[in-house]
Amino acid sequence: MNLAPATLGFTLPVFTADDAWTVATVACCATACALLGCFLVLRRLSLLGDAISHAILPGLAAAFIITSSRGAIPMLVGATVVGLITAVFSSAIHRWGRIPEDAAMGVVFTSLFAVGVILITWGARDVDLDPGCVLYGVLETIALHRVDVVGFSIPPAFVSLAVVLAVVVLVLTVAFKELKIVSFDAGLAASLGFSVALIHYTFMGLVAATTVVSFEAVGSILVIVMLIAPAASAHLLTDRLSRMLWISALIAIGACVAGYLLAVWVDTSVAGMISVVLFGVFILTSLLAPRYGVISKLAHRVRLAVRILGEDVLGMLYRWHERAALSGTAAVPPLSPADLRRGLQRPFLTRLALASLSRQGLIERAATVSLTPRGMDAARGIVRSHRLWESFLAKHLGLPLDHLHEPSHRVEHFITAELQSVLSREVGEGRDPHGSAIPGPGTASQQSQPS
Repeated sequence: MNLAPATLGFTLPVFTADDAWTVATVACCATACALLGCFLVLRRLSLLGDAISHAILPGLAAAFIITSSRGAIPMLVGATVVGLITAVFSSAIHRWGRIPEDAAMGVVFTSLFAVGVILITWGARDVDLDPGCVLYGVLETIALHRVDVVGFSIPPAFVSLAVVLAVVVLVLTVAFKELKIVSFDAGLAASLGFSVALIHYTFMGLVAATTVVSFEAVGSILVIVMLIAPAASAHLLTDRLSRMLWISALIAIGACVAGYLLAVWVDTSVAGMISVVLFGVFILTSLLAPRYGVISKLAHRVRLAVRILGEDVLGMLYRWHERAALSGTAAVPPLSPADLRRGLQRPFLTRLALASLSRQGLIERAATVSLTPRGMDAARGIVRSHRLWESFLAKHLGLPLDHLHEPSHRVEHFITAELQSVLSREVGEGRDPHGSAIPGPGTASQQSQPS
């Protein structure tokens, strides 16, 4: 990648053909890993992907030592065998040893990884076998090695990873239904006649094969990140598996392009920068996802709290009207915003609730707070729900009077018009257990003592 002349105080990277091949290669790897990672995340086997990524090292080392070749076939066979052994051993230790599944996977993959490091180190003393290639990859030099394919000069790493991506897409397309059922409900899959074990180990073999083919190009560290981070980010953005697959693939490709540009710009490891970008995407997604993001959940809780406090304000103002109607307005001083904030004991949220009610045209705020006609109707509905529920609890549970208000105060915010009708038929439209009249739906309530 070349650097363009300085613009606004910094230099801009310019894409070349070699850069395009590098990005295309790592994008194929990332997409294949992201698609497989979706099923790992859904099956809560994220650590198993990590375990296989580490544990296949002894398979790679053993295949090299036996064949004295780094050819794709012996490497693939050795890695796949050890990957399946990892999955089988983890399941067996979890089932027979009665220890947690994550502990079983931790024991298996760390042990096998240690064996792999020993074998690689031992083999590297006499032959050309670079442990750093396995751990960090050689993304920076992918475009330097080319082979002729149908008249085009193409990096061999791109060819192998493109084949892997095609195989992954083909398998997921053909076996999508089976994988989906096993991922969401293995018991249902077994009852429908599917071989859960065969599907599981076939999928693990595909993960192992994808991982080993990716090792030389992107390294084990980036493979682990690609298996989990795009899928986990996509899972926060959607609840549909088909959309999750597409979103994870787009995240993986976007992170590869952005990570490569940033790595060249700051002159650092490409694999490391892509990993950092994927981590950043996951952090942003976990914060900003519309439904499951931290900020979205916090905003939802604040909106819910403001709505509940607003309904509490309406209930307080309605009861003030009842008292004023009985005793006269001179005997019952009007409520001010400060009175409401003190009464509800949540000053900041109460301010927000009052502002929301005012925007909706339910209250009028000045020195005092009063209900508008629309606000009176809404307040009547809140108090009606409260007193109907008190009557229901007293009739069917026999609770004493001093135990009725608090549960009814919590439930009144979630009683719908349909449930009001059911409660009305059950307990009637008279008075609640405290002697207060139950407001009718859409009509002015009778004058009564406040509950």
